Amino acid sequence: MTTLKFKTNINCGGCIAKVAPFMNEKKDVVHSWKVDTSTPDRILTVETEKSAADVKALVIAAGFNAEEIS
Repeated sequence: MTTLKFKTNINCGGCIAKVAPFMNEKKDVVHSWKVDTSTPDRILTVETEKSAADVKALVIAAGFNAEEIS
């Protein structure tokens, strides 16, 4: 299991509610996730066994941006 972090534009509870179905439906990609909306970069942290590209595709499908950070 790997922990990946992404800078996003998920900036409020409504945004989290919009992305949640995409993240929660793909248990084969996302084991757990959370967004810290209190930071300027709105950090999405994901526990996964898949690639950053797989996670980013889910976020984009939900209508948001995600840029992997190290």
